Amino acid sequence: MRTPAGKECKYFYGDYYRGRNVEECRLLKAYNLRWTPDLCRSCPVPGIQLANACEFLQLRPAVTRSVGAFFQRRVQISAYCEKTHHDVAEPQIGCGDCHGLPFHFEVKE
Repeated sequence: MRTPAGKECKYFYGDYYRGRNVEECRLLKAYNLRWTPDLCRSCPVPGIQLANACEFLQLRPAVTRSVGAFFQRRVQISAYCEKTHHDVAEPQIGCGDCHGLPFHFEVKE
């Protein structure tokens, strides 16, 4: 579903049927974190979902305040691979063990 920031995210839920206006982030709700629509602007989850569709990647959110002029709230993501049981340093790339390259290049002279 499209977030208030205009990005597609599988964790965002909006119910607008017959005048309702219910919006929530189900990823933050699962970790008992308070969601507000401004968090969607800087959230890295839609970018991670576009770059990596691994079924074993589990995202863990944290809402922090940035050190800046306005101390804006931001979503920070840490990732864990259920298949290899390791923390993932770069969620956009993945752990590197789940999905190898499907082909092999050989250069023959």
